[in-house]
Amino acid sequence: MSIRSDPLDRLQIPDGTTVEEHDLVANGDVVVGGQSTVEFGVRGRNVYAGERVRFGGDIEADGECRLDVWCDVGGNVLVGGDAYLGERVHVAGQLIVSGDLDIGDDVDIEDGFEANGWIVIRNPMPTIVFLFVYLSQLLRLGRDEDAEEVVDEFLTDDREHEPVLVPRGARVSDDAWQVSTPATVGADCRLHGNLRAESIDVGEGTELFGSLRAKGDITVAADAVIHGDVTTRGGDVTIAEDAHIRGDVAGENVDLHDDAEVDGAIRARGAMNITRDDGEEESADEAASAPPDPPDAIERVEPTVSPREVSGDATPAVRSATSPDELTASGDLTPAIRRVDGADGGSTADDGDGDEEPRDPDYSTSAPEPATNGHGLSSAIAEAEKR
Repeated sequence: MSIRSDPLDRLQIPDGTTVEEHDLVANGDVVVGGQSTVEFGVRGRNVYAGERVRFGGDIEADGECRLDVWCDVGGNVLVGGDAYLGERVHVAGQLIVSGDLDIGDDVDIEDGFEANGWIVIRNPMPTIVFLFVYLSQLLRLGRDEDAEEVVDEFLTDDREHEPVLVPRGARVSDDAWQVSTPATVGADCRLHGNLRAESIDVGEGTELFGSLRAKGDITVAADAVIHGDVTTRGGDVTIAEDAHIRGDVAGENVDLHDDAEVDGAIRARGAMNITRDDGEEESADEAASAPPDPPDAIERVEPTVSPREVSGDATPAVRSATSPDELTASGDLTPAIRRVDGADGGSTADDGDGDEEPRDPDYSTSAPEPATNGHGLSSAIAEAEKR
């Protein structure tokens, strides 16, 4: 067992804690420090409250319930075990106790009370004093095994569920959770209200219908959803992967995971880093100026048609000639323009009997000047025949 000077030095919300229909529902114990205000009801295994604590709803405890002096309950008090009420406790509803009832002086229960066990009207002994007196009596009677069982039940930290711890002077409501100590919210919680604390740590899968504001560091774990802003006055903000912030983020330094999502603006007075799964960190300026990542692989497309085989004796498309005589010596040349016998539309060479061979063109004659009279190709041919 660890002994600390102040066991309520932080706001602690264990895993699986929810706020349902204006009630704080916890799987384990609920411990509220003195002079605190809880504006909704409380349901848990055991409920302990210090002096001058005010509850705005019902208290339901499966085990025992202990309310210190000057506590005020705005509803009913239902206890499955024993109940201990200090002096001047006020209950606006009804008190039902399945076990023993130990109450102090000037206790006000407006709708009456019921108890199945012993009812003792006195100032209840403080829990720690009662524990030491009980252990001393067991050891005096030689019942060491029973004393060890009591120690294991009350003093060990091996609990099935961690308790809900509300520090002294806190104010808890549907609108805001205001504490002057660090705050820790476990995993898979569902809470309503804005959270104000010295520093804030939100667990995985938690959904908070409000904003986060702290003087120090703020950490939001993976898969958490915050329906509001996340701001810190002088600390750093760390947002893990797959976390969703439905508001703005502001801090001295902001560490944002690449897979996190922020709907609003991000403001960092210092540095802003983007963290990836491989552990590398990249500043916001580097991320903006960096070129896009190349594709992981380039797919090679194979041709669907095989290339044609090229013959070794291919004929060139353009043949070179060393002289004009070589062009005329070739017998394969076909003149582009054939001679016409008469310019007045007489018969052409093709109109004969077919025995006359076509005459070779005369390349010695210089080419005529371009036609300028507007008659086109026929005028140019007639002019050449006249020459």
